Amino acid sequence: MPAIYECDSHMTQFLTELPKCEHHVHLEGTLSPSLLFKLISKHNVELPSDFPSTPEALEIRYNQFTDLDDFLHFYYIGMNVLKDEDDFFQLAWEYFQTAATQGLHHAETFFDPQGHLCRGIEFETFLNGFTRAAAKAKQELGITSKLIMCLLRHLPVPDCLETIDLAHKHYESGAIHGLGLDSSEKPFPPHLFAECYGKIKDKFPHVGLTAHAGEEGGPEFVTNSLDLLNVTRIDHGVNSVKDQELMKRLAANRTMLSVCPMSNLKLRVVSDLSQLPLKELLDAGVPFSINSDDPAYFNSYILENYVQVHKHFGFDLKTWCRISKFGIEGSWIEDDHKKQLLQKVDDVYKKFLYIEN
Repeated sequence: MPAIYECDSHMTQFLTELPKCEHHVHLEGTLSPSLLFKLISKHNVELPSDFPSTPEALEIRYNQFTDLDDFLHFYYIGMNVLKDEDDFFQLAWEYFQTAATQGLHHAETFFDPQGHLCRGIEFETFLNGFTRAAAKAKQELGITSKLIMCLLRHLPVPDCLETIDLAHKHYESGAIHGLGLDSSEKPFPPHLFAECYGKIKDKFPHVGLTAHAGEEGGPEFVTNSLDLLNVTRIDHGVNSVKDQELMKRLAANRTMLSVCPMSNLKLRVVSDLSQLPLKELLDAGVPFSINSDDPAYFNSYILENYVQVHKHFGFDLKTWCRISKFGIEGSWIEDDHKKQLLQKVDDVYKKFLYIEN
């Protein structure tokens, strides 16, 4: 049986204060059962007859996901309650408020426009809601953030191309900072979306490119995302460890993986967190950050992910600081901002090393 390490009050406080950057959180995945039911009442939304009838029952069902597709079924149903700009604002603002108590300093958040456009929601409706929340988070909580538009890979490529055209002016204005690719991975390999990524890279070379790969799919999904989509970051990527040449490439190019421990556990990518290849990544020098993915569905925001990883790996303070710095260095932020956050990591380390001794 895998060892379980203690995460006492001293370590929990250290993990809380450790500066965090989150790179893999879907704003639609922060829709808490309580907010979902408030919006059901607000908009008189009719949901499937077999959908849980209370927030408590929904939380219980969320603990029973069998795989990625089972989760996505509920994820897309949940989107139906998001109707107006204030809904999207409230969704993102609640995430920022929660994450602020857990040591978050910077977030690069995903959103899924196609899941809203297909319901007749205007692009500006959800984008304005998200940008309002981001501005409020910066002003009141000191959290900086960037928006990454994700394409839903299970939808036809022409639909994805049309979405990119709709988003063009928002990339041009700087409201959207990156392009990602999510949804069911295995049936929809990266090469299908090469034209989509090419359109963004050609018109907006400064925009960050990332993609979900190597969660369900094998290491070849990671390699193909790098080669065919020209991404500079990989979301999930845990199956990269099955290809040693790929691992060397990731380490040499400082290509960060945005790992989501509790998501991987809840969606049966691993049966125990100790199976995550975090030590292999550290030993190989492959940078990674720890993220919450869809925290409302997995009942695990970023700090809960840090704590659970500690319980299964028992990393020392130096290793945790190294992981924190991976996340800072892999963020799409200015060098001066990185230096400030890196100094904060050193300050927290010194503080807790002193207390420890």
